Amino acid sequence: MKENMSILARRLAAIKPSPTIAITQKAAELKAAGRDIIGLGAGEPDFDTPEHIKMAAKVAIDAGETKYTAVAGTLALRKAICAKFRRENDLEYTPDQITVGCGGKQIIFNAILATIDPGDEVVVPAPYWVSYPDIVHLAGGVPVIVSCSEESDFKVQPLELEAALTPRTKWLFLNSPSNPTGSTYTTDELKALAEVLLRHPEVWVLSDDIYEHILYEGTFATIAQVEPRLQNRTLTLNGLSKAYAMTGWRVGYAGGPVALIKAMNMIQSQSTTHTSSISQAASVVALNGPVDFLPAWRTSFLARRDRVVALLNEAHGITCRTPTGAFYVYPSCAGCIGKTPPNGTKMTSDSAFVTALLETAGVAVVPGEAFGLSPYFRISYATSLTALEEACRRIQRFCASLT
Repeated sequence: MKENMSILARRLAAIKPSPTIAITQKAAELKAAGRDIIGLGAGEPDFDTPEHIKMAAKVAIDAGETKYTAVAGTLALRKAICAKFRRENDLEYTPDQITVGCGGKQIIFNAILATIDPGDEVVVPAPYWVSYPDIVHLAGGVPVIVSCSEESDFKVQPLELEAALTPRTKWLFLNSPSNPTGSTYTTDELKALAEVLLRHPEVWVLSDDIYEHILYEGTFATIAQVEPRLQNRTLTLNGLSKAYAMTGWRVGYAGGPVALIKAMNMIQSQSTTHTSSISQAASVVALNGPVDFLPAWRTSFLARRDRVVALLNEAHGITCRTPTGAFYVYPSCAGCIGKTPPNGTKMTSDSAFVTALLETAGVAVVPGEAFGLSPYFRISYATSLTALEEACRRIQRFCASLT
């Protein structure tokens, strides 16, 4: 029987499924069919959640903390977030300026849905995290993509930002360290962008700091810290997923002006209401507790980064810069475009390269097209060094086989 899909909303035509989730699912399907697949698509630390955080969740369950919480998050968690912002970022917030959601993605969704009217513009530097433009589209907004070159370390420059701003601009998205490139804005670079933004008081900033603690060089800075005059129109986003290996716990949070936070909470009250009470209780202990596990994690990520960059740069047609943060590399495959794999067809894009790599060599990566800048691809090195080395050798062999 033919399905009638006329019930679906027209807004769905403007978005697509998450490419990172899609490539992970495709790799899982091939594995289930018996193929030897190395999946490097998912942005998820391979470390376990620290024991004291897991224990806090068990204690919360035994204590009966299994009921509804406030939409914005428990007061204990919001106080812990305020303390974190004060301690680590020199940012002062009160609990009514904090909201907690089901991961950073919901925080972004709530903010955009609460502020964007049809036709409003959001400046999105590319390469970007895959969900940014689609969330803007869902709200009826217009993502204005600013392509950032490899020569500028994939970071938006002040003149590029100035040129992208119009009377319809509502937001600028900043992500540092970046997914997918691992690039990190320095204090001076943020100051230069802030000077532009100060000339445009109608533009707000969403600062996505989710990879804050995975930084290999320099000192982390966030734009409201660098330029306090922007704090009253900045939403500073963070979460527990990356720094604490708590991806499945689904806890994201943000600090911002009270009126914006109230509007975001109103949106959330009609969707998820709040994230898990148990996850919130564990997050209090995570934010208030020791982070002595982080140096060892960073050391492990750093060793993986350096090995992956070295091996990729030995592959014919691949060039890979060394990122300063997160756990991704964003190599160029420009030297492979136009070539043909064995028993295949000529590759005309990074998406074709990624498909051929998966089907021929059994390595799953994400095409640069998904992040708004080609011809590149993203590798997550949040997996074992053994798997990474084998994957890179397969990439080397694959590239050497092209004609």
